[in-house]
Amino acid sequence: MILHMYFARRFSVALLAIAAVLGTLVVLVDLIDQTRKFADFGVGFPQRLGLTLLNVPETINQILPLIMILGTVTLFISLARSSELVVTRAAGRSAIRALVAPVGVALVLGILATTTLGPIVAATSKRYATLAETYRSGGASALSVSEEGLWLRQGSDAGQTVIRAARSNADASVLYDVSFVAYAPSGGPVRRIEAASAALQNGAWSLRKAKVWPLTAGLNPEANAITHDILAVPSTLTLDRIRETLGTPSGVSIWDMPDFIAQLEQAGFSARHHRVWMQAQLARPLFLIGMVLVAAAFTMRHTRFGGTGTAVLAAVLLGFALYFIRSFAQILGENGQIPLMLSAWTAPIASILLGLGLLLRTEDG
Repeated sequence: MILHMYFARRFSVALLAIAAVLGTLVVLVDLIDQTRKFADFGVGFPQRLGLTLLNVPETINQILPLIMILGTVTLFISLARSSELVVTRAAGRSAIRALVAPVGVALVLGILATTTLGPIVAATSKRYATLAETYRSGGASALSVSEEGLWLRQGSDAGQTVIRAARSNADASVLYDVSFVAYAPSGGPVRRIEAASAALQNGAWSLRKAKVWPLTAGLNPEANAITHDILAVPSTLTLDRIRETLGTPSGVSIWDMPDFIAQLEQAGFSARHHRVWMQAQLARPLFLIGMVLVAAAFTMRHTRFGGTGTAVLAAVLLGFALYFIRSFAQILGENGQIPLMLSAWTAPIASILLGLGLLLRTEDG
């Protein structure tokens, strides 16, 4: 048990060091990217730094398999150089038993990444999207799906507009049973519109069978209501932004994902992308364990045998290949070309079996 705790502590320190180095690089690169994106909007350095820091959790979440591979490589190369692996094997412990602690750490980190880091990423991603839209257009544009239907909010210097639709077509290009409530910059409502449908075209909502009620003080809204067969309402939203919001499952906490999927389907959208993402998150601890086993299979040997650089390169390349296969399988699952469970769980299980196979092959007997 003492030896397991020792290996677990060494592995945790290696992971923290790798995460710190990569996190610093991520901040520097993303800060340059934010400067490029918002150079024409007069956004100051503190605001750009804030956007960068909001992006860091999502990037760390994405590169966690790479951190796991590099941490495993660092651990076992250091153990091999200090001959601690030789002593461990001489004491009668096999490579599989020596991996109990790193695999345990990977399992714990995978569970924490799914249950804790994922919701943090969801919160920071939403905050980043809100701030970025505010800096671009001066008003926040947002989308949410609830049991009452689809809710949108668009903003500009003229004020905010809240949009509610009972349902939408599959690609969010047309909304049905739509209600628009426009607010003045001071905050009070100034106009209400009810329409049979609304289509976003050329920077404006094209409303069909629309009725407009003025909400100005002193006017009778119903007596002054106007009916239009076709009515154009300016918009700061775009179809790409709406679809991007709906198509980003990482913006929803895994704890809220089942309800969000049900609401999406009730609103008329396809939730297959979100279902695949949720299953992939549940399978994530297994994938991280697979990364540990694959990296260990190439580096659990004494340095006197030589070829350490080649072994490290092979471990990293194989890890990237498995990550690519996992991503490709998820894409196939999202497109409906392979079953949902198969797309999310095949790559993690295959990674574990591949790592175990390589380890057993290198073991004497």
